[in-house]
Amino acid sequence: MKREDFIFIIGYQGNVAIIDGKARKKYGSYTTRQLAEAGLFKPAFCSALYSQDPKEMEEFLTLFNAAHPGPPYTQEQLRRLFGVFEVPKEPIRYKIL
Repeated sequence: MKREDFIFIIGYQGNVAIIDGKARKKYGSYTTRQLAEAGLFKPAFCSALYSQDPKEMEEFLTLFNAAHPGPPYTQEQLRRLFGVFEVPKEPIRYKIL
């Protein structure tokens, strides 16, 4: 699955991933940092998760926690908050809305 598709999955219908095509077209080329700075925290989290780069995830956590007062969130808490746990390992079908 391509990064641009993964970061804009908005849900599933059975075994088909539903992708926000309008957001993908507008923000698909943004970096993790640019997505977070634009307030698109779920796609930014998915982007950092997709990259599998610990530095990128740490940068995202710093940006996210700076934007949200209170105790800092961990990566595991954000996985539950956003409902995103891993990048699909096998090809999946998808539908763009």
